[in-house]
Amino acid sequence: METSVNRKLAYIAGGLVVAGVVMRLLPHLPNLAPVGAIAIFGGALLPRRVAWWLPLAIMVASDALIGFYDGIWFTWIAFLLVGLFGMALRRTTNPRRVVYGALGSSAIFYIVSNFGVWASGDMYAHTWAGLMQCYAMGLPFLRNTLAGDLLYSSILFGTYALAAHAVQRNSVRSLDSIA
Repeated sequence: METSVNRKLAYIAGGLVVAGVVMRLLPHLPNLAPVGAIAIFGGALLPRRVAWWLPLAIMVASDALIGFYDGIWFTWIAFLLVGLFGMALRRTTNPRRVVYGALGSSAIFYIVSNFGVWASGDMYAHTWAGLMQCYAMGLPFLRNTLAGDLLYSSILFGTYALAAHAVQRNSVRSLDSIA
């Protein structure tokens, strides 16, 4: 039984990694990718040991193909923090979790990744004003990040809810047929 569950978890995690990598490689608007949503979903629903490495696996694999860049560690850390934030959402099962998750994911990514752009590059002065300018210039990307996190979180959590409902309905039918 446990081997079957582990195998299913491996398929789910592997499928999410493949989907995340493919979606990052396909043409898309900047920051309109499912990585944040996958990190929230994994954190909220998958075992902790799987949830931690899920967004990092997507980023390392896709960045290996896309190319590495200065400040990449900040991006990777941001998605690890998003996964941790997803774990905090385990306690709630209502649909607002999707909205809270998307808002939190986008905010975490925006704050950490823009700090990384400012800290590791030379586009902005390394002053308070330079940091604020970096955050201001990142606002159009935040819009796309939020749109992607809302869209993909809705798809992931919605699909999960539909599948869980179908499994529950089939289990009830199976029990009814026994009686």
